[in-house]
Amino acid sequence: MTDLSSYPIRLAEDIAGLIKTLDDYPDQATPHQAARILGKVLDPEDGVLTRVTDLVETGTRFAQSQAHRGMLPPEVWLAMGRASNELHSVAMDLDDHADPIKQLGTTPTTASTLPPSPVASAMVVRRSR
Repeated sequence: MTDLSSYPIRLAEDIAGLIKTLDDYPDQATPHQAARILGKVLDPEDGVLTRVTDLVETGTRFAQSQAHRGMLPPEVWLAMGRASNELHSVAMDLDDHADPIKQLGTTPTTASTLPPSPVASAMVVRRSR
C-alpha cells in the first residue's frame, strides 16, 4: 500500500522544483512572454505569490497551535506571522503594479512600443530600504 502521508512532502518538493524551473524562463523570454509569466505569478486571485502567501498563513496557524501546545517555541509562531504579514504586504504593493505587467503581456513588444529609458530609471530611484 502507498504511504499517502508522503504525498504532501513530494508535492512541496515538486512545486519548489517547478518554481526553480520557472525562474529560468523570464531571463530567456521575450518581454511579451516574460510579462505573461510574471502576470500569472503576480495574479492577485490565483497567482503563485498569492498561493504561497496563503500557504504561509496556514503555516502560521499551524505554528500557533503547536506553540500553544508547547511543541514549538513561540518565536517560531511569531516569525511565521511576520513572514505572512510581509508576504501579504509585498503582494499588496505588487497588486498596484500588476496591470502594466499584464498589459505588456497582452501585446507582443516591439522596439516602438517600449517606454523610453528615463521612465525605467525613475522607477529604480523610487524607493530604497
